[in-house]
Amino acid sequence: VDRMAATAGLQERVEALERRVFGAGAARGPRKVRGWAGSSAPPARPVLEDLIKYLDPQYIDRMAVPDAMKLQFILAEEQFILSQVALLEQVNNLQPFLDSAHIKGNLCSSASCLFIAAVLQLDQCEAVTENVRVLLEDYNKMTLLLSKQFVQWDEMLTQLEAAKQVKPMAE
Repeated sequence: VDRMAATAGLQERVEALERRVFGAGAARGPRKVRGWAGSSAPPARPVLEDLIKYLDPQYIDRMAVPDAMKLQFILAEEQFILSQVALLEQVNNLQPFLDSAHIKGNLCSSASCLFIAAVLQLDQCEAVTENVRVLLEDYNKMTLLLSKQFVQWDEMLTQLEAAKQVKPMAE
């Protein structure tokens, strides 16, 4: 039953589309196709071309926005357009400086200098990292030695107190 309803709905949509494409009184479906096949100039191609034309967004813009409104858009953005023109002219006037041999020659040497600087920076970072690692190891060794020394001093103090039999002072 659901398929029958879906088929009927689809049939209605196809018929509505045919009415829009061929007109309300025109023959529809296979009869219309047979009519085109029998004629010398089938109208299917022009209808298809018209559909493609009407679906093109640029065509819709040309039809929807009149030339007077387009002119108003351009005039509203006149200051922005003029500022962009001035900037483009400035870049165009400075183009010979950008294309000079001096700048082009320095670009290659600058790139090599940057590469060398980057390599040196990496080497320095590795050296600093190694130094920090060594310092941390030394710090850990020193901390371990100090801990052992404090343990020894504590043992010696305990032995001395036991030998003297130090009595705690009464309050």
